Amino acid sequence: MTVPQEQPATLDQSVTLDQPITLDQPLTLPCGATLKNRLAKSAMSETLGTPGNRMTPRLPRLYRTWARGGTGLLITGNVMVDQRAIGEPCNVVVEDRRDLPRLRDWARAGKETGAAIWVQINHPGKQAPAALNRRSVSPSALPFEDPGLKRFFHTPKALSEEQIRDIVRRFGETAAIMKEAGFDGVQIHGAHGYLVSQFLSPRHNRREDRYGGSPENRRRFVLEVYDEMRARVGDDFPVSIKLNSADFQKGGFSEDESMAVVEALAARGIDLIEISGGTYEAPRMAGAGVRESTRRREAYFLEYAEQVRQRVAVPLMVTGGFRSREGMVRALADGATDLIGLARPLALDPALSARLLAGEDVTSPVAPIRTGIRAVDNAAMMEVSWYTLQLARMGRGKAPLQNAGGLSSLLKIAGTLGWRRLRMGRLRA
Repeated sequence: MTVPQEQPATLDQSVTLDQPITLDQPLTLPCGATLKNRLAKSAMSETLGTPGNRMTPRLPRLYRTWARGGTGLLITGNVMVDQRAIGEPCNVVVEDRRDLPRLRDWARAGKETGAAIWVQINHPGKQAPAALNRRSVSPSALPFEDPGLKRFFHTPKALSEEQIRDIVRRFGETAAIMKEAGFDGVQIHGAHGYLVSQFLSPRHNRREDRYGGSPENRRRFVLEVYDEMRARVGDDFPVSIKLNSADFQKGGFSEDESMAVVEALAARGIDLIEISGGTYEAPRMAGAGVRESTRRREAYFLEYAEQVRQRVAVPLMVTGGFRSREGMVRALADGATDLIGLARPLALDPALSARLLAGEDVTSPVAPIRTGIRAVDNAAMMEVSWYTLQLARMGRGKAPLQNAGGLSSLLKIAGTLGWRRLRMGRLRA
């Protein structure tokens, strides 16, 4: 594996420093690729593959809808690198080239109207539901501490160094296949408690070898993943990461450690860093525990982004909390972010970007999903599942249901997930 030489990060905002950045302004990345505007669809898990984890026509249909809606960058939901490690029912897994024609259809659909489509690449680690996986792996053999989560997941096996090298290779192989299929870039999922995030967290990584024991060793895995992917796709192809600002858990990944990872990736030449935060144990990415002052500013992680901006020149994308055109324009004008990351707003209105770019004073109607069952309403997975239903509708060529009830959606989700898990269980038996 060839390790790229460290190089200074550069940022071309396609404007002079005394001009305000507008939503329709192009953004040129360090690798030379250009995004047509400053609006980006952040990854949401679509679960629109087959029970055997292969592509379906619903994915191109969904991404064509978003591309026609005006968003400049579309980042897919997590594509898994190993069929033995699935995060959600009907994840798409890309281990080889057998689905290359279907993947090309997906890429073409996302590129309509000049949008760029990137693939988020992921491994769930121990965040692999027991109903879908015979086993799970993680940096250390530690189960989840939260009783509500622990019962749904295996106690993982600690990865050997040989297994770690295999997973690193898989990230690179999937990236290379996606480039061959015509996608415009790739993103490492390094947030929300999945495997890369587990390696970074001292709460989950208790190793005493070269992959643990110190912040430098804990970030070795993500740097090796980046190096492998870069070696496979070349210097002129966008490679990015979605990274937690922090885990928001006692003994977890801290902002200081996150900043050190940012600096290490910037020195290696990464093209974009998307900032998020939290895990399913502490779902800050869904708005749980966010201060009211932060909500008024809209972006949950903007303060952290401002600190990052003081240290590196890598383009930044902040996701989580943006609702109004005013809030987005203000965040760009302040210089804290270069891209506005949108997820749930685009699940409710796939043409929201076109309206924003046209100058409409719009505010997304995103609101908490409530079922009346406290334990369900406090869980991040209810929010995720409700919005996944909207993606499924768009994948069938239908409009999202903005006012779908929480309780009725919960019943539908339970039935759908039960059926999918049954079918996947039979396939794996």
